[in-house]
Amino acid sequence: MAIRYEVREGIAEVVLDAPPVNALDVAGWFELADKMRAASRDPQVRAVVLRAEGRGFNAGVDIKEMQNTTGHDALVGANKGCYEAFAAVYDCEVPVIAAVHGFCVGGGIGLVGNADIIVASHDAFFGLPEVDRGALGAATHLARLVPQHRMRQMVYTSENAPASELHAYGSVYKLVDRDKLVETAFEVARNIAAKSPTVIRAAKASLNGIDPVDVKRSYRYEQGFTFELNLTGVSDELRDAFVEGRDADTTK
Repeated sequence: MAIRYEVREGIAEVVLDAPPVNALDVAGWFELADKMRAASRDPQVRAVVLRAEGRGFNAGVDIKEMQNTTGHDALVGANKGCYEAFAAVYDCEVPVIAAVHGFCVGGGIGLVGNADIIVASHDAFFGLPEVDRGALGAATHLARLVPQHRMRQMVYTSENAPASELHAYGSVYKLVDRDKLVETAFEVARNIAAKSPTVIRAAKASLNGIDPVDVKRSYRYEQGFTFELNLTGVSDELRDAFVEGRDADTTK
């Protein structure tokens, strides 16, 4: 199982645990969506902590699975799985606190961008390497973490942003040492869990309702360009080069 799930004292803990880099395969994304929805439906759950084990928070989709699968099944599956997982975080009826360490790239941006509160360790960094992999997506969510022009620069260049930068923007709530990360996330969750669950669930629904961007529709729009790029053949070359550890042909 790539995703662990446990509820303790009104707080659901959802843990990504897919070594070596928490790059989730198609089944893993759907499993994550299922666990988030289970937390949302449970009347005993008052907050969710979303975190990861290992070297980093999340490295996005499993590109090796995509390149080792004939046809477009893995691509379509990853698109749908990411959509469902990101939506499940956003639609969760209680606040989701993301605890981020190490790398948070690709699909990881979709998860934390849709979370309610983010705490991060000093070693955390955030980025979208999609352009270098022949894909597009999660700029919708990156735009919730950094200003518009910084988001565009990060997409075009695949440059990462350190957690300290996001902390300065206010999108990362607390920046802590790695060994304090999980406890800090649970402190935030316990603070929320101590309040009226009826009011907190109403607050979550209200805040989603006044969101200026429909994140699900916006992300789905981005995904259309990913599939279009795959039809050109450019994406396969970029992903193959990544898997094989060579320079990609960027003449097209």
